[in-house]
Amino acid sequence: MTRLVYLHGLDSSGASAKADKLRQAFGAAAVFSPSYPAHRPAAAVAALRARLSDAALTHAVVVGSSMGGYYGRYLAQELDFSHLVLINPALRPWELLPRHLGERVTATGERYRLTLELAQATHPYAVPPGADRTPITVLLDEGDEVIDYRIAAGIFRGQAAIQTYPGGDHAFAHMPEAIQRLRKILKPERPEGSR
Repeated sequence: MTRLVYLHGLDSSGASAKADKLRQAFGAAAVFSPSYPAHRPAAAVAALRARLSDAALTHAVVVGSSMGGYYGRYLAQELDFSHLVLINPALRPWELLPRHLGERVTATGERYRLTLELAQATHPYAVPPGADRTPITVLLDEGDEVIDYRIAAGIFRGQAAIQTYPGGDHAFAHMPEAIQRLRKILKPERPEGSR
């Protein structure tokens, strides 16, 4: 049964390096890593909603990287995730994406043009402050060259478990540490005296 769901970022795919590391650590059968059109917000949310509504994914731990974190946080408001782990999340993509306008190619080979209109189309999927209902862990590389780690740290201060790592980058250089955190989330310690 799937225990982990990995949501990739913009222009990536379900076959990303992070997804591969999760499969290596937890087993291919335990990790569901769908490819979806992260660059088309409405289609991305619709595709993920359909894929993650499967009963086999109920109570899964969802790991979202960059835009995957943004969509995962939105979907956590309506779907039954047991925990949400955000890796270098893009929490304000309507502000971030305009810095990267132009022709782009996804990992699956789809060519598209990133426009201001497309960037603004992400805004309806923002989660209002204090609305999160799923336990959240935020993992941030301070050296992220795409997204200032302080944005997520500020948004989740006092509301989520936050771990920042010195150095690193947007690709996230601390997957071994993230995997150790995930092991603890998947197998919480039992209280003393319990069987």
